[in-house]
Amino acid sequence: MTGRLSELARSGLICTLHWMGPKVETMDRSAAEGAGNGRSDGFAIVARGVGVQKEDRWILKDVDWTVPTGACVAILGPNGSGKSSLARVISGYLWPTEGEVSVLGEVFGSVNLHELRESLRLVQPIGQAEPAPEMTALQVALTGAFGTVGLYSEPPGELRAEAERLLGVVGLRSVMGHPYRTLSNGERIRCLIARALVRKPRLLLLDEPTAGLDLLAREQVLATIESLFRSGDERPTVVLITHHLEELPPAVSRVMVLDEGKVAAEGTPEEVLTSELLSAVYRCPLDVVQSNGRYYSRVSPGAWDALLASG
Repeated sequence: MTGRLSELARSGLICTLHWMGPKVETMDRSAAEGAGNGRSDGFAIVARGVGVQKEDRWILKDVDWTVPTGACVAILGPNGSGKSSLARVISGYLWPTEGEVSVLGEVFGSVNLHELRESLRLVQPIGQAEPAPEMTALQVALTGAFGTVGLYSEPPGELRAEAERLLGVVGLRSVMGHPYRTLSNGERIRCLIARALVRKPRLLLLDEPTAGLDLLAREQVLATIESLFRSGDERPTVVLITHHLEELPPAVSRVMVLDEGKVAAEGTPEEVLTSELLSAVYRCPLDVVQSNGRYYSRVSPGAWDALLASG
């Protein structure tokens, strides 16, 4: 990266539509004042002009994004759009080729990333080291306090009580004594979310947490995320990454849509989750339906022949 974060050019209240021609931007007065003063207070994530290049291909390009502290936001887009790469940039595991990044008020390039990661957690259904087969769900949750795969000492009573409480929050109280290897995929994800919360992170990144889950398991994971924003407990900022509209809980207040590594749109769900925009991004004619704070996509079987022909 070149330079330091000097000002916020765009706030979390911008709605930018790149896919349909000139950008359309809106900013409220308080956001504009913050940008003018060059402050990042009030934002858990600030990305400005972020790009990631691998060989001759840009995985991410010109990404401008801000996430208000304490919010639940989503990154949406098809396969290969750069969602997981952006999560790795934010968590400090992938260094951007260009642009500026600030996470939890710390500017990349002038912060110890190892120390910063103590305040954030990344949860993925795959790619994480498996715990020892004999470990129970409770023991796996407890390892989150130490950032280790195994549990190498007896944790203090208050830590054990907190892990038990969090397993109850995610709906796993009845299986906390069961071996982790016997849990279903959905139960494992909820256990990993509890594990991530033991250290009370300020930022929680959930990278496709419902991938491969059946309907019940998916809804249980979404209910877990929603519960974080309905309890009176202090909550982290949550970034949810997904392909599917159906996987956005009502707690999501802002959505960024990525398309081939660029921001196609960013704003409130009402602004962004439209049939026209998502049909363009997913290259598929679809209708967006809203019900009880949830969004769903519908594709008519009449379009299937054309979809096959286009391939």
